[in-house]
Amino acid sequence: MKRKLMLLMTCLMIGIGLVNAQISKVTGNVTSEEDGLPVVGASVLVKGTTVGTVTDIDGNFTLTNVPSSAGTLVISFIGMQTQEVKIAPMVKVVLKSDSEQLDEVMVVAYGTAKKSAFTGSASTIKNEKITSRQTSNVTNALAGQVAGVQTTSSTGQPGKDATVRIRGIGSISASNTPLYVVDGVPYDGEISAINSSDIESMTVLKDAASNALYGARGANGVILITTKRGKTGDARVTFDAKWGVNKRGVPSYETVQDPGKFYEMAYSAIYNGDLKGYAAAGDLVAANKYANQAMLSSSYLGYQVFTVPNGEQLIGMDGKLNPNATLGYSDGTYYYRPDNWSDELFENNMRQEYNLSVSGATEKMNYYMSAGYLDDQGIVPNSGFQRYSARLKADYQVKPWLKLGGNVSFTHYDSREQDTEGGSSNANAFYAANIMGAIYPMYIRDAEGNIMIDERGYKRYDYGSDTNFSRDNVIPNANPLASYMLDMMRYAGDVVSGKWFADIDIWGGIKAKINVGVDANNVRYTNMVNPYYGQYSETSGVGGIVSVASQRTFSTNLQYLLTYNKTFNNVHNLDVLAGYENYNYKYQYLYGSREKIYNPDVPELNNGILNQNNSSYTNNYATEGWLFRVQYDYDGKYFVSGSYRRDASSVFHPDNRWGNFWSIGAGWLMNKESFLADQTWIDMLKFKISYGLQGNDNLMYEGGLYRNYYPYMDQYTLSNSNSDFATSLYYKGNPEITWETSHSFNTGFDFTFWGGKLSGTVEYFSRKTTDMLYFKPVSPSMGYSRFPENVGSMINRGVELDLNSNIFSTKDFTWDVNFNLTHFKNEVLELAPELNGQLIDGSRIYREGESMYQLYLPKYAGVNPETGESQWALLEPNEAGETVTTSYTEASSNRFATGDILPKVYGGFGTSLTFKGFDFSIAFAYQLGGRILDYTYQSLMSTDAQGAAWHVDMLRAWTPENKNTDIPRMNVQDLYTSNISDRWLTSSDYLSLQNITFGYTLPKSLTRKIKIDGIRLYFVADNVALLTARKGLDPRQGYVAADNVYSPIRTISGGISLNF
Repeated sequence: MKRKLMLLMTCLMIGIGLVNAQISKVTGNVTSEEDGLPVVGASVLVKGTTVGTVTDIDGNFTLTNVPSSAGTLVISFIGMQTQEVKIAPMVKVVLKSDSEQLDEVMVVAYGTAKKSAFTGSASTIKNEKITSRQTSNVTNALAGQVAGVQTTSSTGQPGKDATVRIRGIGSISASNTPLYVVDGVPYDGEISAINSSDIESMTVLKDAASNALYGARGANGVILITTKRGKTGDARVTFDAKWGVNKRGVPSYETVQDPGKFYEMAYSAIYNGDLKGYAAAGDLVAANKYANQAMLSSSYLGYQVFTVPNGEQLIGMDGKLNPNATLGYSDGTYYYRPDNWSDELFENNMRQEYNLSVSGATEKMNYYMSAGYLDDQGIVPNSGFQRYSARLKADYQVKPWLKLGGNVSFTHYDSREQDTEGGSSNANAFYAANIMGAIYPMYIRDAEGNIMIDERGYKRYDYGSDTNFSRDNVIPNANPLASYMLDMMRYAGDVVSGKWFADIDIWGGIKAKINVGVDANNVRYTNMVNPYYGQYSETSGVGGIVSVASQRTFSTNLQYLLTYNKTFNNVHNLDVLAGYENYNYKYQYLYGSREKIYNPDVPELNNGILNQNNSSYTNNYATEGWLFRVQYDYDGKYFVSGSYRRDASSVFHPDNRWGNFWSIGAGWLMNKESFLADQTWIDMLKFKISYGLQGNDNLMYEGGLYRNYYPYMDQYTLSNSNSDFATSLYYKGNPEITWETSHSFNTGFDFTFWGGKLSGTVEYFSRKTTDMLYFKPVSPSMGYSRFPENVGSMINRGVELDLNSNIFSTKDFTWDVNFNLTHFKNEVLELAPELNGQLIDGSRIYREGESMYQLYLPKYAGVNPETGESQWALLEPNEAGETVTTSYTEASSNRFATGDILPKVYGGFGTSLTFKGFDFSIAFAYQLGGRILDYTYQSLMSTDAQGAAWHVDMLRAWTPENKNTDIPRMNVQDLYTSNISDRWLTSSDYLSLQNITFGYTLPKSLTRKIKIDGIRLYFVADNVALLTARKGLDPRQGYVAADNVYSPIRTISGGISLNF
């Protein structure tokens, strides 16, 4: 019996062994609990071995040669909780989402960090929000997306970037522009050269603890752009195409459009002026006759577009249009009738974009390749932006201790740019559309009313000087549409950007990293003014102008970094970084122009023969710095960080070249404390605080458009004096100037509650700038007008709130809401002692204790109810005891403080929903509590009858029958009614519907039948609507004033995305 029992046990053991040996092959499927879809690229590993694989496009996997001793599989995927399951021939795994894990790693200065351990202030925008915006420049995608970030745009011209300000304005004359860093290396190429489809995320670093390591170039914040990488698994091919229509996003101002009413208003202004005294003498017939004649003369309107019976006046004795007048007038040679300039100048144009990418990854290699094409044709004729882009990014694990990688991009772009940035330029379509009076023709017509065609086949445009009438006072001898059709204003650029790195694992947690960045940007500008018409025509003696400019920038950035990361006793985590960085930048400019061109179709200098003009110059700039950072955390609960950077800049004299900048920060993960252990609704609660110093060396020339690379040196111009050299000082340098320093303090809380239902950040910040760089005006008697100095200090204080709520999240339906708000106040703390608390710079006055954006302007006091004249307030009663005056000369020396005109709050909000295959999102941006000078409205409220359009508010002008108004009388002798004053300060509040996106993703069960992993059809609209205090006003143009610039473009598109 015993022998039988032993034999049975032996057979049983052998059988079990045979069964185990047979499980050498395991198959399975991995899906997501959230949506039930396959998890592609999930890692499947036999625990305790190196045997593993990844799931395919259907979430399936197969493992062969599984050791007989193995018992457990480990399945993991980024953003999901890792699971361990028992080995079986067939395994089905459902992975749960792990939102905390998904966000735990973020891109920071010179690397990455756990979000829970990060002690600074930063916000990240994911790819979905970036690519949903139809913009040729990724800076425009930041509007309303990030707390503390404010964007303004002086032009909506395709390809142009927005002005980005992070946590206020840190300087008066130095640059406030943030640093852009692409994949860890500072970037000097055109921002418009970066294809938004290549971007994985954008992280905005806002305080010293997060960006002090960038030294000289990080004082105004840093924007980290991370490009896409491949994902583990088979190669993925994605293709996206969209086609749309561009429309004007902001309408023209409301102006008087009726030609008859326009004549009546001009007549009343001239009649009321009574320049000849006829009305005062009681001769009303003569007054009427004179006002009609003067109105149609070149001194005033200059054009007649109504036909009236012989012997009758256009405007009758009652001040109304002659009822017998008919629109349209012929002088026997030409026929005159008004055109709608807005309709002629603006057009709906096409926008199309295509992007293709191929990506993938293996255990050793990761790669991403892309190509893109964009054609954005703008909204005015011959303006637009074309871009061809390509990128190759790859890294390879050469040895267990060595990884090499590179990221090279090439972009070629062509911009058909027009003169739409000069607020009152005669070639600016937006200025013309607003300012041109309602009576003027766009085209020259023959006596029968047909638009004339010249011998070259071009339409004849009315320049105001080519017919028997003359338009001398409003856009004289010019026509913007003619400029767009007959002239040329273009630039083409090639941008090559390369980043290369080597990661070396030395020993025991010590690693080295070498980063090399090279940016080359070559731009050619071509500008040609036609020789046939306008102020540079053959008849003017010029014969056209051709000018060509070449601009080349080349920069190198070298980083040598050493890191050490070690965990002691499972609770002490130490991360140390030390390094050296060297940056060199060269800018070269070459310009030439000639007049009297031979062929208007050849935009080359050899095409001109007179008045050759040329110039060239080169600027060089360099920085170098040593950097150090240490981060420590105890048990993932308490965090401390510190950084130090010593920087040198070529901008300063060698004696003042080096600066020392540092930061410290601390964090406390409060939810890990025992006293909050029972608060299950708190998923994460972190307190953080930081303080640090940063430097700024970017001093601008007067006007703030160009940087001065040699502010410590005297600079001269060289000229010809009787065939000998002559020099003149045009810039007085100051060898004593040194770093402008920003002192940044930040504190706040990061939180996640109720299982991720509510998350966000609330922070208080203070940004104090000392030793402000300023291009200070001085007395002309010194031989120069301005002098660079460190003049004082300024502070910006504020709060930020960023909230995200996942209201619903099920397999079939999700609903997310986001909201952010920023409030800050600016104050000039101190000015140089010799300034006695006040700095006067032209029309601007800066005073200690006040905002940099407090203006000092004459104060409008309404209308004298008896005379209808404009009145302005006086600071003190004048000699006559009056507190108001009708003299603008007197008022201009009585400037009142306006108070801070900056907005009190700004931010954005939005929501997104998904239901089965449908997705919908909407995004808004807003601004409240500020004011802005409305220059366009100012120009539309004049009473000079020079031919400029009138705003409809002028219909409420004072008359003896309408005394209860604040609009002055119509009178050509009131020359100063529209001069600068606080009358033109207008609320800068706005609500902008930035983006609407609606899409549908076809079921995978359907698409996979045609070998496509995913198909998404979508509709997207940008710059959908703008609500402001006045129709036509766009407060997003700047902080101080809004003017006639290229309107933001409303784009409505449809598209398709394919994944293979």
